[in-house]
Amino acid sequence: HVQLMESGGGSVEAGGSLRLSCTASGLTSGTYCMGWFRQAPGKEREGVGAIDNNGRANYPDSMKGRFTISKDSAKNTLYLQMDSLTPEDSATYYCAADWEYCSRGFCYPSCRAGRETRSGYWGQGTQVTVS
Repeated sequence: HVQLMESGGGSVEAGGSLRLSCTASGLTSGTYCMGWFRQAPGKEREGVGAIDNNGRANYPDSMKGRFTISKDSAKNTLYLQMDSLTPEDSATYYCAADWEYCSRGFCYPSCRAGRETRSGYWGQGTQVTVS
């Protein structure tokens, strides 16, 4: 029932910026969290950032400073602003909602984007290539 669709990916030169969008349908008032993850070839999926239903955003320490999450609740749209991009940012970026945050194998509902997750709703991803 829930559907998430990413857009805005593409190729960009190092040092450039890019903004990704995620449109959501089928979400209910019980939705408590949305966010972004990414996965590069040969790498584990990692969290980029998350934003809760009160508009409070948070990021892993490794991501903080260059990425900004925002949303337009009226349009059911989530955004990821990426600045000062480097080739290491090349990856498939995924939009997600209502996943469970996992820490040392224990998972629970928490609006945080870490390395481990369980369940949740996921988009099919959009490719970002930085050269």
